[in-house]
Amino acid sequence: MPLTVWEGLRGALTTRALGLAAEHGVARALLDGPRGVDELAAGSGADPDVLYRVLRALASEGIFVEVEPRVFANTEASAAMTEDGWDAFARLFGGPWLHAVAGLDASGEASFPRVFGDEFWSWLASHPDERADFDRAMEQNWQNRLERLEAVGLRGDETVVDVGGGNGSLLRALLDGHPELCGIVFDLPETVRDEASFGQRLRFEEGSFFDRVPPGDVFVLSTILHDWPDDDARRILETIRAAAAPGSRLVLIEAVIQPGNEPSGAKWLDLLMLVIAGGRERTEEQWRRLLESAGWEPVRFFESGAIEARPN
Repeated sequence: MPLTVWEGLRGALTTRALGLAAEHGVARALLDGPRGVDELAAGSGADPDVLYRVLRALASEGIFVEVEPRVFANTEASAAMTEDGWDAFARLFGGPWLHAVAGLDASGEASFPRVFGDEFWSWLASHPDERADFDRAMEQNWQNRLERLEAVGLRGDETVVDVGGGNGSLLRALLDGHPELCGIVFDLPETVRDEASFGQRLRFEEGSFFDRVPPGDVFVLSTILHDWPDDDARRILETIRAAAAPGSRLVLIEAVIQPGNEPSGAKWLDLLMLVIAGGRERTEEQWRRLLESAGWEPVRFFESGAIEARPN
């Protein structure tokens, strides 16, 4: 038991150490092979002794490996930080989100606005570097989200609207496997994206999902609603419902919290959502209640983590 408690208590140190490694580009610098810590520090502006101590601690967890004294190489885990936005995710977790987590209390209010003096989405809009990190971070685990979306089933001739679709990475991947589909990425204008990579069947449309969404056949919300408390999440669903035709479908790519005491990343992510914007992860009963209150009928809950609904 003391070891379990200790591992929990020092979790914030691991988060910050990963953030520092990402901020100083260590994993990317090691892609060509092992390098000494002095060389790594000189290339990133870090203090060599501090960087060594950070990497030594991470290596004890299998993130990096010290192949000889003060010389490090990537492991499978650290190399993954160079892919699919994980380095950006680490910078957010080990930077602004960690500061906000330190302000978590039992009031029920998001701590991010109290710590940073602005609510998260407004703050993000005024910090372009962090906005770019956020859009890249949302690419992480895109393969899993694509599999969850594919499990719902697509006819092949539909227009898919990715509501809050960020830089469009998920919808681009979906369209690559479905040549008859068309897509619309709908998000705020400050979203960092490369529209030149979209192609003829995909376009970006800017706007707020609290005001309107473009019409389509399939509306996708990929890890969007967990960012918001119930009242705001309901408003988003109502906006989409107003744009939906009778035969439209809604697909949520979201966690469904299960009962019991098994290890659950969703239960920890639930606390992060509370910290950032007062959002939450939800149980199946909570998802059903939320969808029905906004004019949607839940049709299927997939074990993979997708929810399908239709207008009621």
